[in-house]
Order: sequence, then structure tokens, then C-alpha cells
Amino acid sequence: MSQNLINLTLSDAQLDAVDQALTELETQLVALVAMNSGQRRKLARMGDKSEKFCRQTLNVLSQNPQVVPPSVKLAEALEDLAALDRLRPRMQRLQRLAERGADSEIALGSDIMRCALDGYALLKVAGRNQGLEGLRKELGARFAKSSRSSEEKPEMA
Repeated sequence: MSQNLINLTLSDAQLDAVDQALTELETQLVALVAMNSGQRRKLARMGDKSEKFCRQTLNVLSQNPQVVPPSVKLAEALEDLAALDRLRPRMQRLQRLAERGADSEIALGSDIMRCALDGYALLKVAGRNQGLEGLRKELGARFAKSSRSSEEKPEMA
């Protein structure tokens, strides 16, 4: 049963243009930070409900500067909020593009796997009389199950 979820041909010119665009994005977004999982875990998160709270609080504080001590750094928080508002739509576009790229990668792999499985099934049936039995057995190693008992036994030294 044939499968063809995607037809994708990328020319060298297209790939060069994509690479140039990615380089430009990396150049323009050089100030983005990278954190390890430990750093991310320690941070307070601003979800949807929290975002509304934060926006309202910053708005009230900016309207009442007499109650804001310098240690609060309200101006920096307002700049961060403005940067978030400007960055977020671009990140959403990049995320959608990345999801489409990941889905396309899966679809391409699935098309390839389906064809290979169909071809392997043909080799099992028709390959016997064509001198392909050795190659079929070699390909069949992909389906060979390893014995768990040999994997679980500790080595004796």
C-alpha cells in the first residue's frame, strides 16, 4: 500500500536562501538568552493569568511613581514588557514554522519507511527466486529481537 504524505523538493538555491535567512535571524536575535534546565526550573513563570496581573501591576506602578522605590526597577520591567510584546509575534511565527518543519520531517520519514516496508515485504515473497535471499536476511536484521536475558545479565569479571 503506497503512501505519499508530502512531496518536497528543495533546490540548492532555496536551501542557500534558507541558510542565509537563518544566519540573518541568528545575527539579529543575538541578544536572546540560552538557559539550562536548572536555570529554567528556578525562574518564576508568567502564564496567562500572571501576565494580566503583571501588566496591571506595572500600569498602576507607572501611574503612581511616588510609591515605587528605586530598588523595584520599574523602568527595566516596562522595557522588558515592551520587548516581550515585540518579540512574541515573531516567536509564534517561528514556532509555527518549526512545527511545520518537524511535521514535514516526520511525514518524509514515514513515506520512506512505508516504501521500505512495502519493498521488504516484496523481497520476502519475490526475492527468493531472484537471488536476493541473502540481502533480505541482512535487511531483516532490523526486525531481529535481542534477548533481554543476555542484556540483563551482569558481566562476570
